[in-house]
Amino acid sequence: MFGRMTGPWVTRAVFPMWLCLLAVCRSIPTLHDRDKLMKLEQFEFTGGNLLSTEKEIRVNDILMKIKREEVAEGMETGKFPPAMHFFRAKKLIEQSRVFDILRKMPKGAALHLHDYALLNAEWLVKNATYLPNCYICFGAAGGTRFHFSLRSPQKTPAKCSQWALLEKYRRQLKNITEFDNSLYRNLTLVTENPEEAYPSQNVIWGRFEDSFKAASDLISYAPVFKTYFYEALREFLRDNVLYIEFRALLHPVYELNGTLHDKEWSILAYQEVTTQFRRDYPDFMGAKVIFSVPRKINNSEMKTAMYEAMKLHTKFPETIVGFDMVGQEDAGHPLWYFKNELLIPTEAGVSLPFFFHAGETDFEGTSVDENVLDALLLNTSRIGHGYSINKHPTARRISREFNVPLEVCPISNQVLLLVTDLRNHPAAGLMADGHPMVISADDPAMFGARGLSYDFYEAFMGIGGLKAELTTLKQLALSSIKYSAMSVEMKEESIKLWLRKWDEFLDKVLNMSMWDEL
Repeated sequence: MFGRMTGPWVTRAVFPMWLCLLAVCRSIPTLHDRDKLMKLEQFEFTGGNLLSTEKEIRVNDILMKIKREEVAEGMETGKFPPAMHFFRAKKLIEQSRVFDILRKMPKGAALHLHDYALLNAEWLVKNATYLPNCYICFGAAGGTRFHFSLRSPQKTPAKCSQWALLEKYRRQLKNITEFDNSLYRNLTLVTENPEEAYPSQNVIWGRFEDSFKAASDLISYAPVFKTYFYEALREFLRDNVLYIEFRALLHPVYELNGTLHDKEWSILAYQEVTTQFRRDYPDFMGAKVIFSVPRKINNSEMKTAMYEAMKLHTKFPETIVGFDMVGQEDAGHPLWYFKNELLIPTEAGVSLPFFFHAGETDFEGTSVDENVLDALLLNTSRIGHGYSINKHPTARRISREFNVPLEVCPISNQVLLLVTDLRNHPAAGLMADGHPMVISADDPAMFGARGLSYDFYEAFMGIGGLKAELTTLKQLALSSIKYSAMSVEMKEESIKLWLRKWDEFLDKVLNMSMWDEL
């Protein structure tokens, strides 16, 4: 880990020393130092140490003028999207001119995603549920489960009705559109009144897991599996995301006759689809998998998982790039519980990168709360969420000094009840300090979002506030490539592609401004 200190960190340390020579670093600064100190704060902000071209300065002027207008409108009306629940703010965001610009921006890579929440759930409803041989059952609490079979499945999930052939069931309905809308709601967390529907984290996590199970029923059907992934890549590319990494449990994929495919089949399928997609869309750089297991498993199961992760990473090093644990952090085992199992790769002399979820909690001082520090001690490559890191100054210092970035997922943190107003997100202080981070979407399908632009909007408008400028966006995009699991050669190729896309984006904004289209 101690080899991670890089040039940019050293560069950042030089500027305050230079200011000391200008008498700013006195024991008590005076009013005469205000301008210099404000410049220092802006320099330390994410992207503040990047130099801008003349074209970038012009685009920044356009962007910041629009941003200030939208912030002022939010202050006047009391309807500022980052301060509102995303389910209520989404339509307002889509009307935003800043959002329109962000959608056109090349965002680099999305590094924190999950396998069954990549593609908007509307696709599953309109496509997967209309395939032949799709059976449905209805849960007592209003949820749904699906299964594809030649005949009615013999096993029924707990607290679920008898299976019904969906094609036949639809023919009996008077309002199929409303029924399909209800399926969409069961595959997502989207609701008109989230505060009433989800009064606590345990309630929303229970609903979250039920939605994942329903989505998994559809996506893990072999004829859906590959098409779903292809369409997910296309949705991210449409949003100008050039590369993704996602956590995957690699559950068995099943055929209509009941045949089950193993993890290696799924990995080969991901490889095949990614290769075909890059052939169809050469500007897309690729997709890689972080093999994951539920954090509720026991030590024996974790030991088995570690050996399996090592085997898969060794056999498919270009696709399986690391290991993580998933699920509600507060309800699962802390990292320290698995310390012996997580040391198996090191003891075996196998390099298995870790990408641990850590600090996705509001509780302080619990064993789970220590995950942020333990993730760093276990040499994690990135920290998933890291929401609680500000409560751990030692962990924060290690993360910064040794370039271990946080994967910040604003909408997820709000919807899953860690924070209400995104202006108060802990990442605001981290962004002000230039802490290493990337912006990602976690589970966009579950939140009714698409791609990465919604989270970039929340980060740019809410977390970063008016101090976040075009250079902030540029740094976040570049960081996403820098901190990815791509090879050095692939990163260099991606940077070249991104720079070309960035220049095209700047021209697009200037042209839109010229023709008064903003």
